[in-house]
Amino acid sequence: MDRAAFDAFCASLPATFMVVQWGDAHVWKVGNADANKVFALSSNWGDEVAADGHKIVFKCSDMGFRILTEEDGVIPAPYMGRHKYVQVAKAGALSEDELRDYISAAHEIMAAKLTKAQREAAGLD
Repeated sequence: MDRAAFDAFCASLPATFMVVQWGDAHVWKVGNADANKVFALSSNWGDEVAADGHKIVFKCSDMGFRILTEEDGVIPAPYMGRHKYVQVAKAGALSEDELRDYISAAHEIMAAKLTKAQREAAGLD
């Protein structure tokens, strides 16, 4: 999944917005400007850079983190791994369908971490 497709898919999820931070990372958040949680990002962190110059990072469940980090080309995300984020470090390690499913799940995980009032303010409830 190239960066344009990644950004378009993240933008299609409810109550999301993107900021550029930490260098050139496209950081996708769920919520609003006042209360939000990072669910996915695209960066060039790490030694090996994908062909289009970016790597995808997303939040996962505890079980998803254990399963995914056993896959070739998926590692704990630099700087974020202890919070159960993974980085797809090699192009093709996951299919585009798998990426969309995992990113959707990441969105749901982080949206659930917002308070009821924050979800309502973001239009999620």
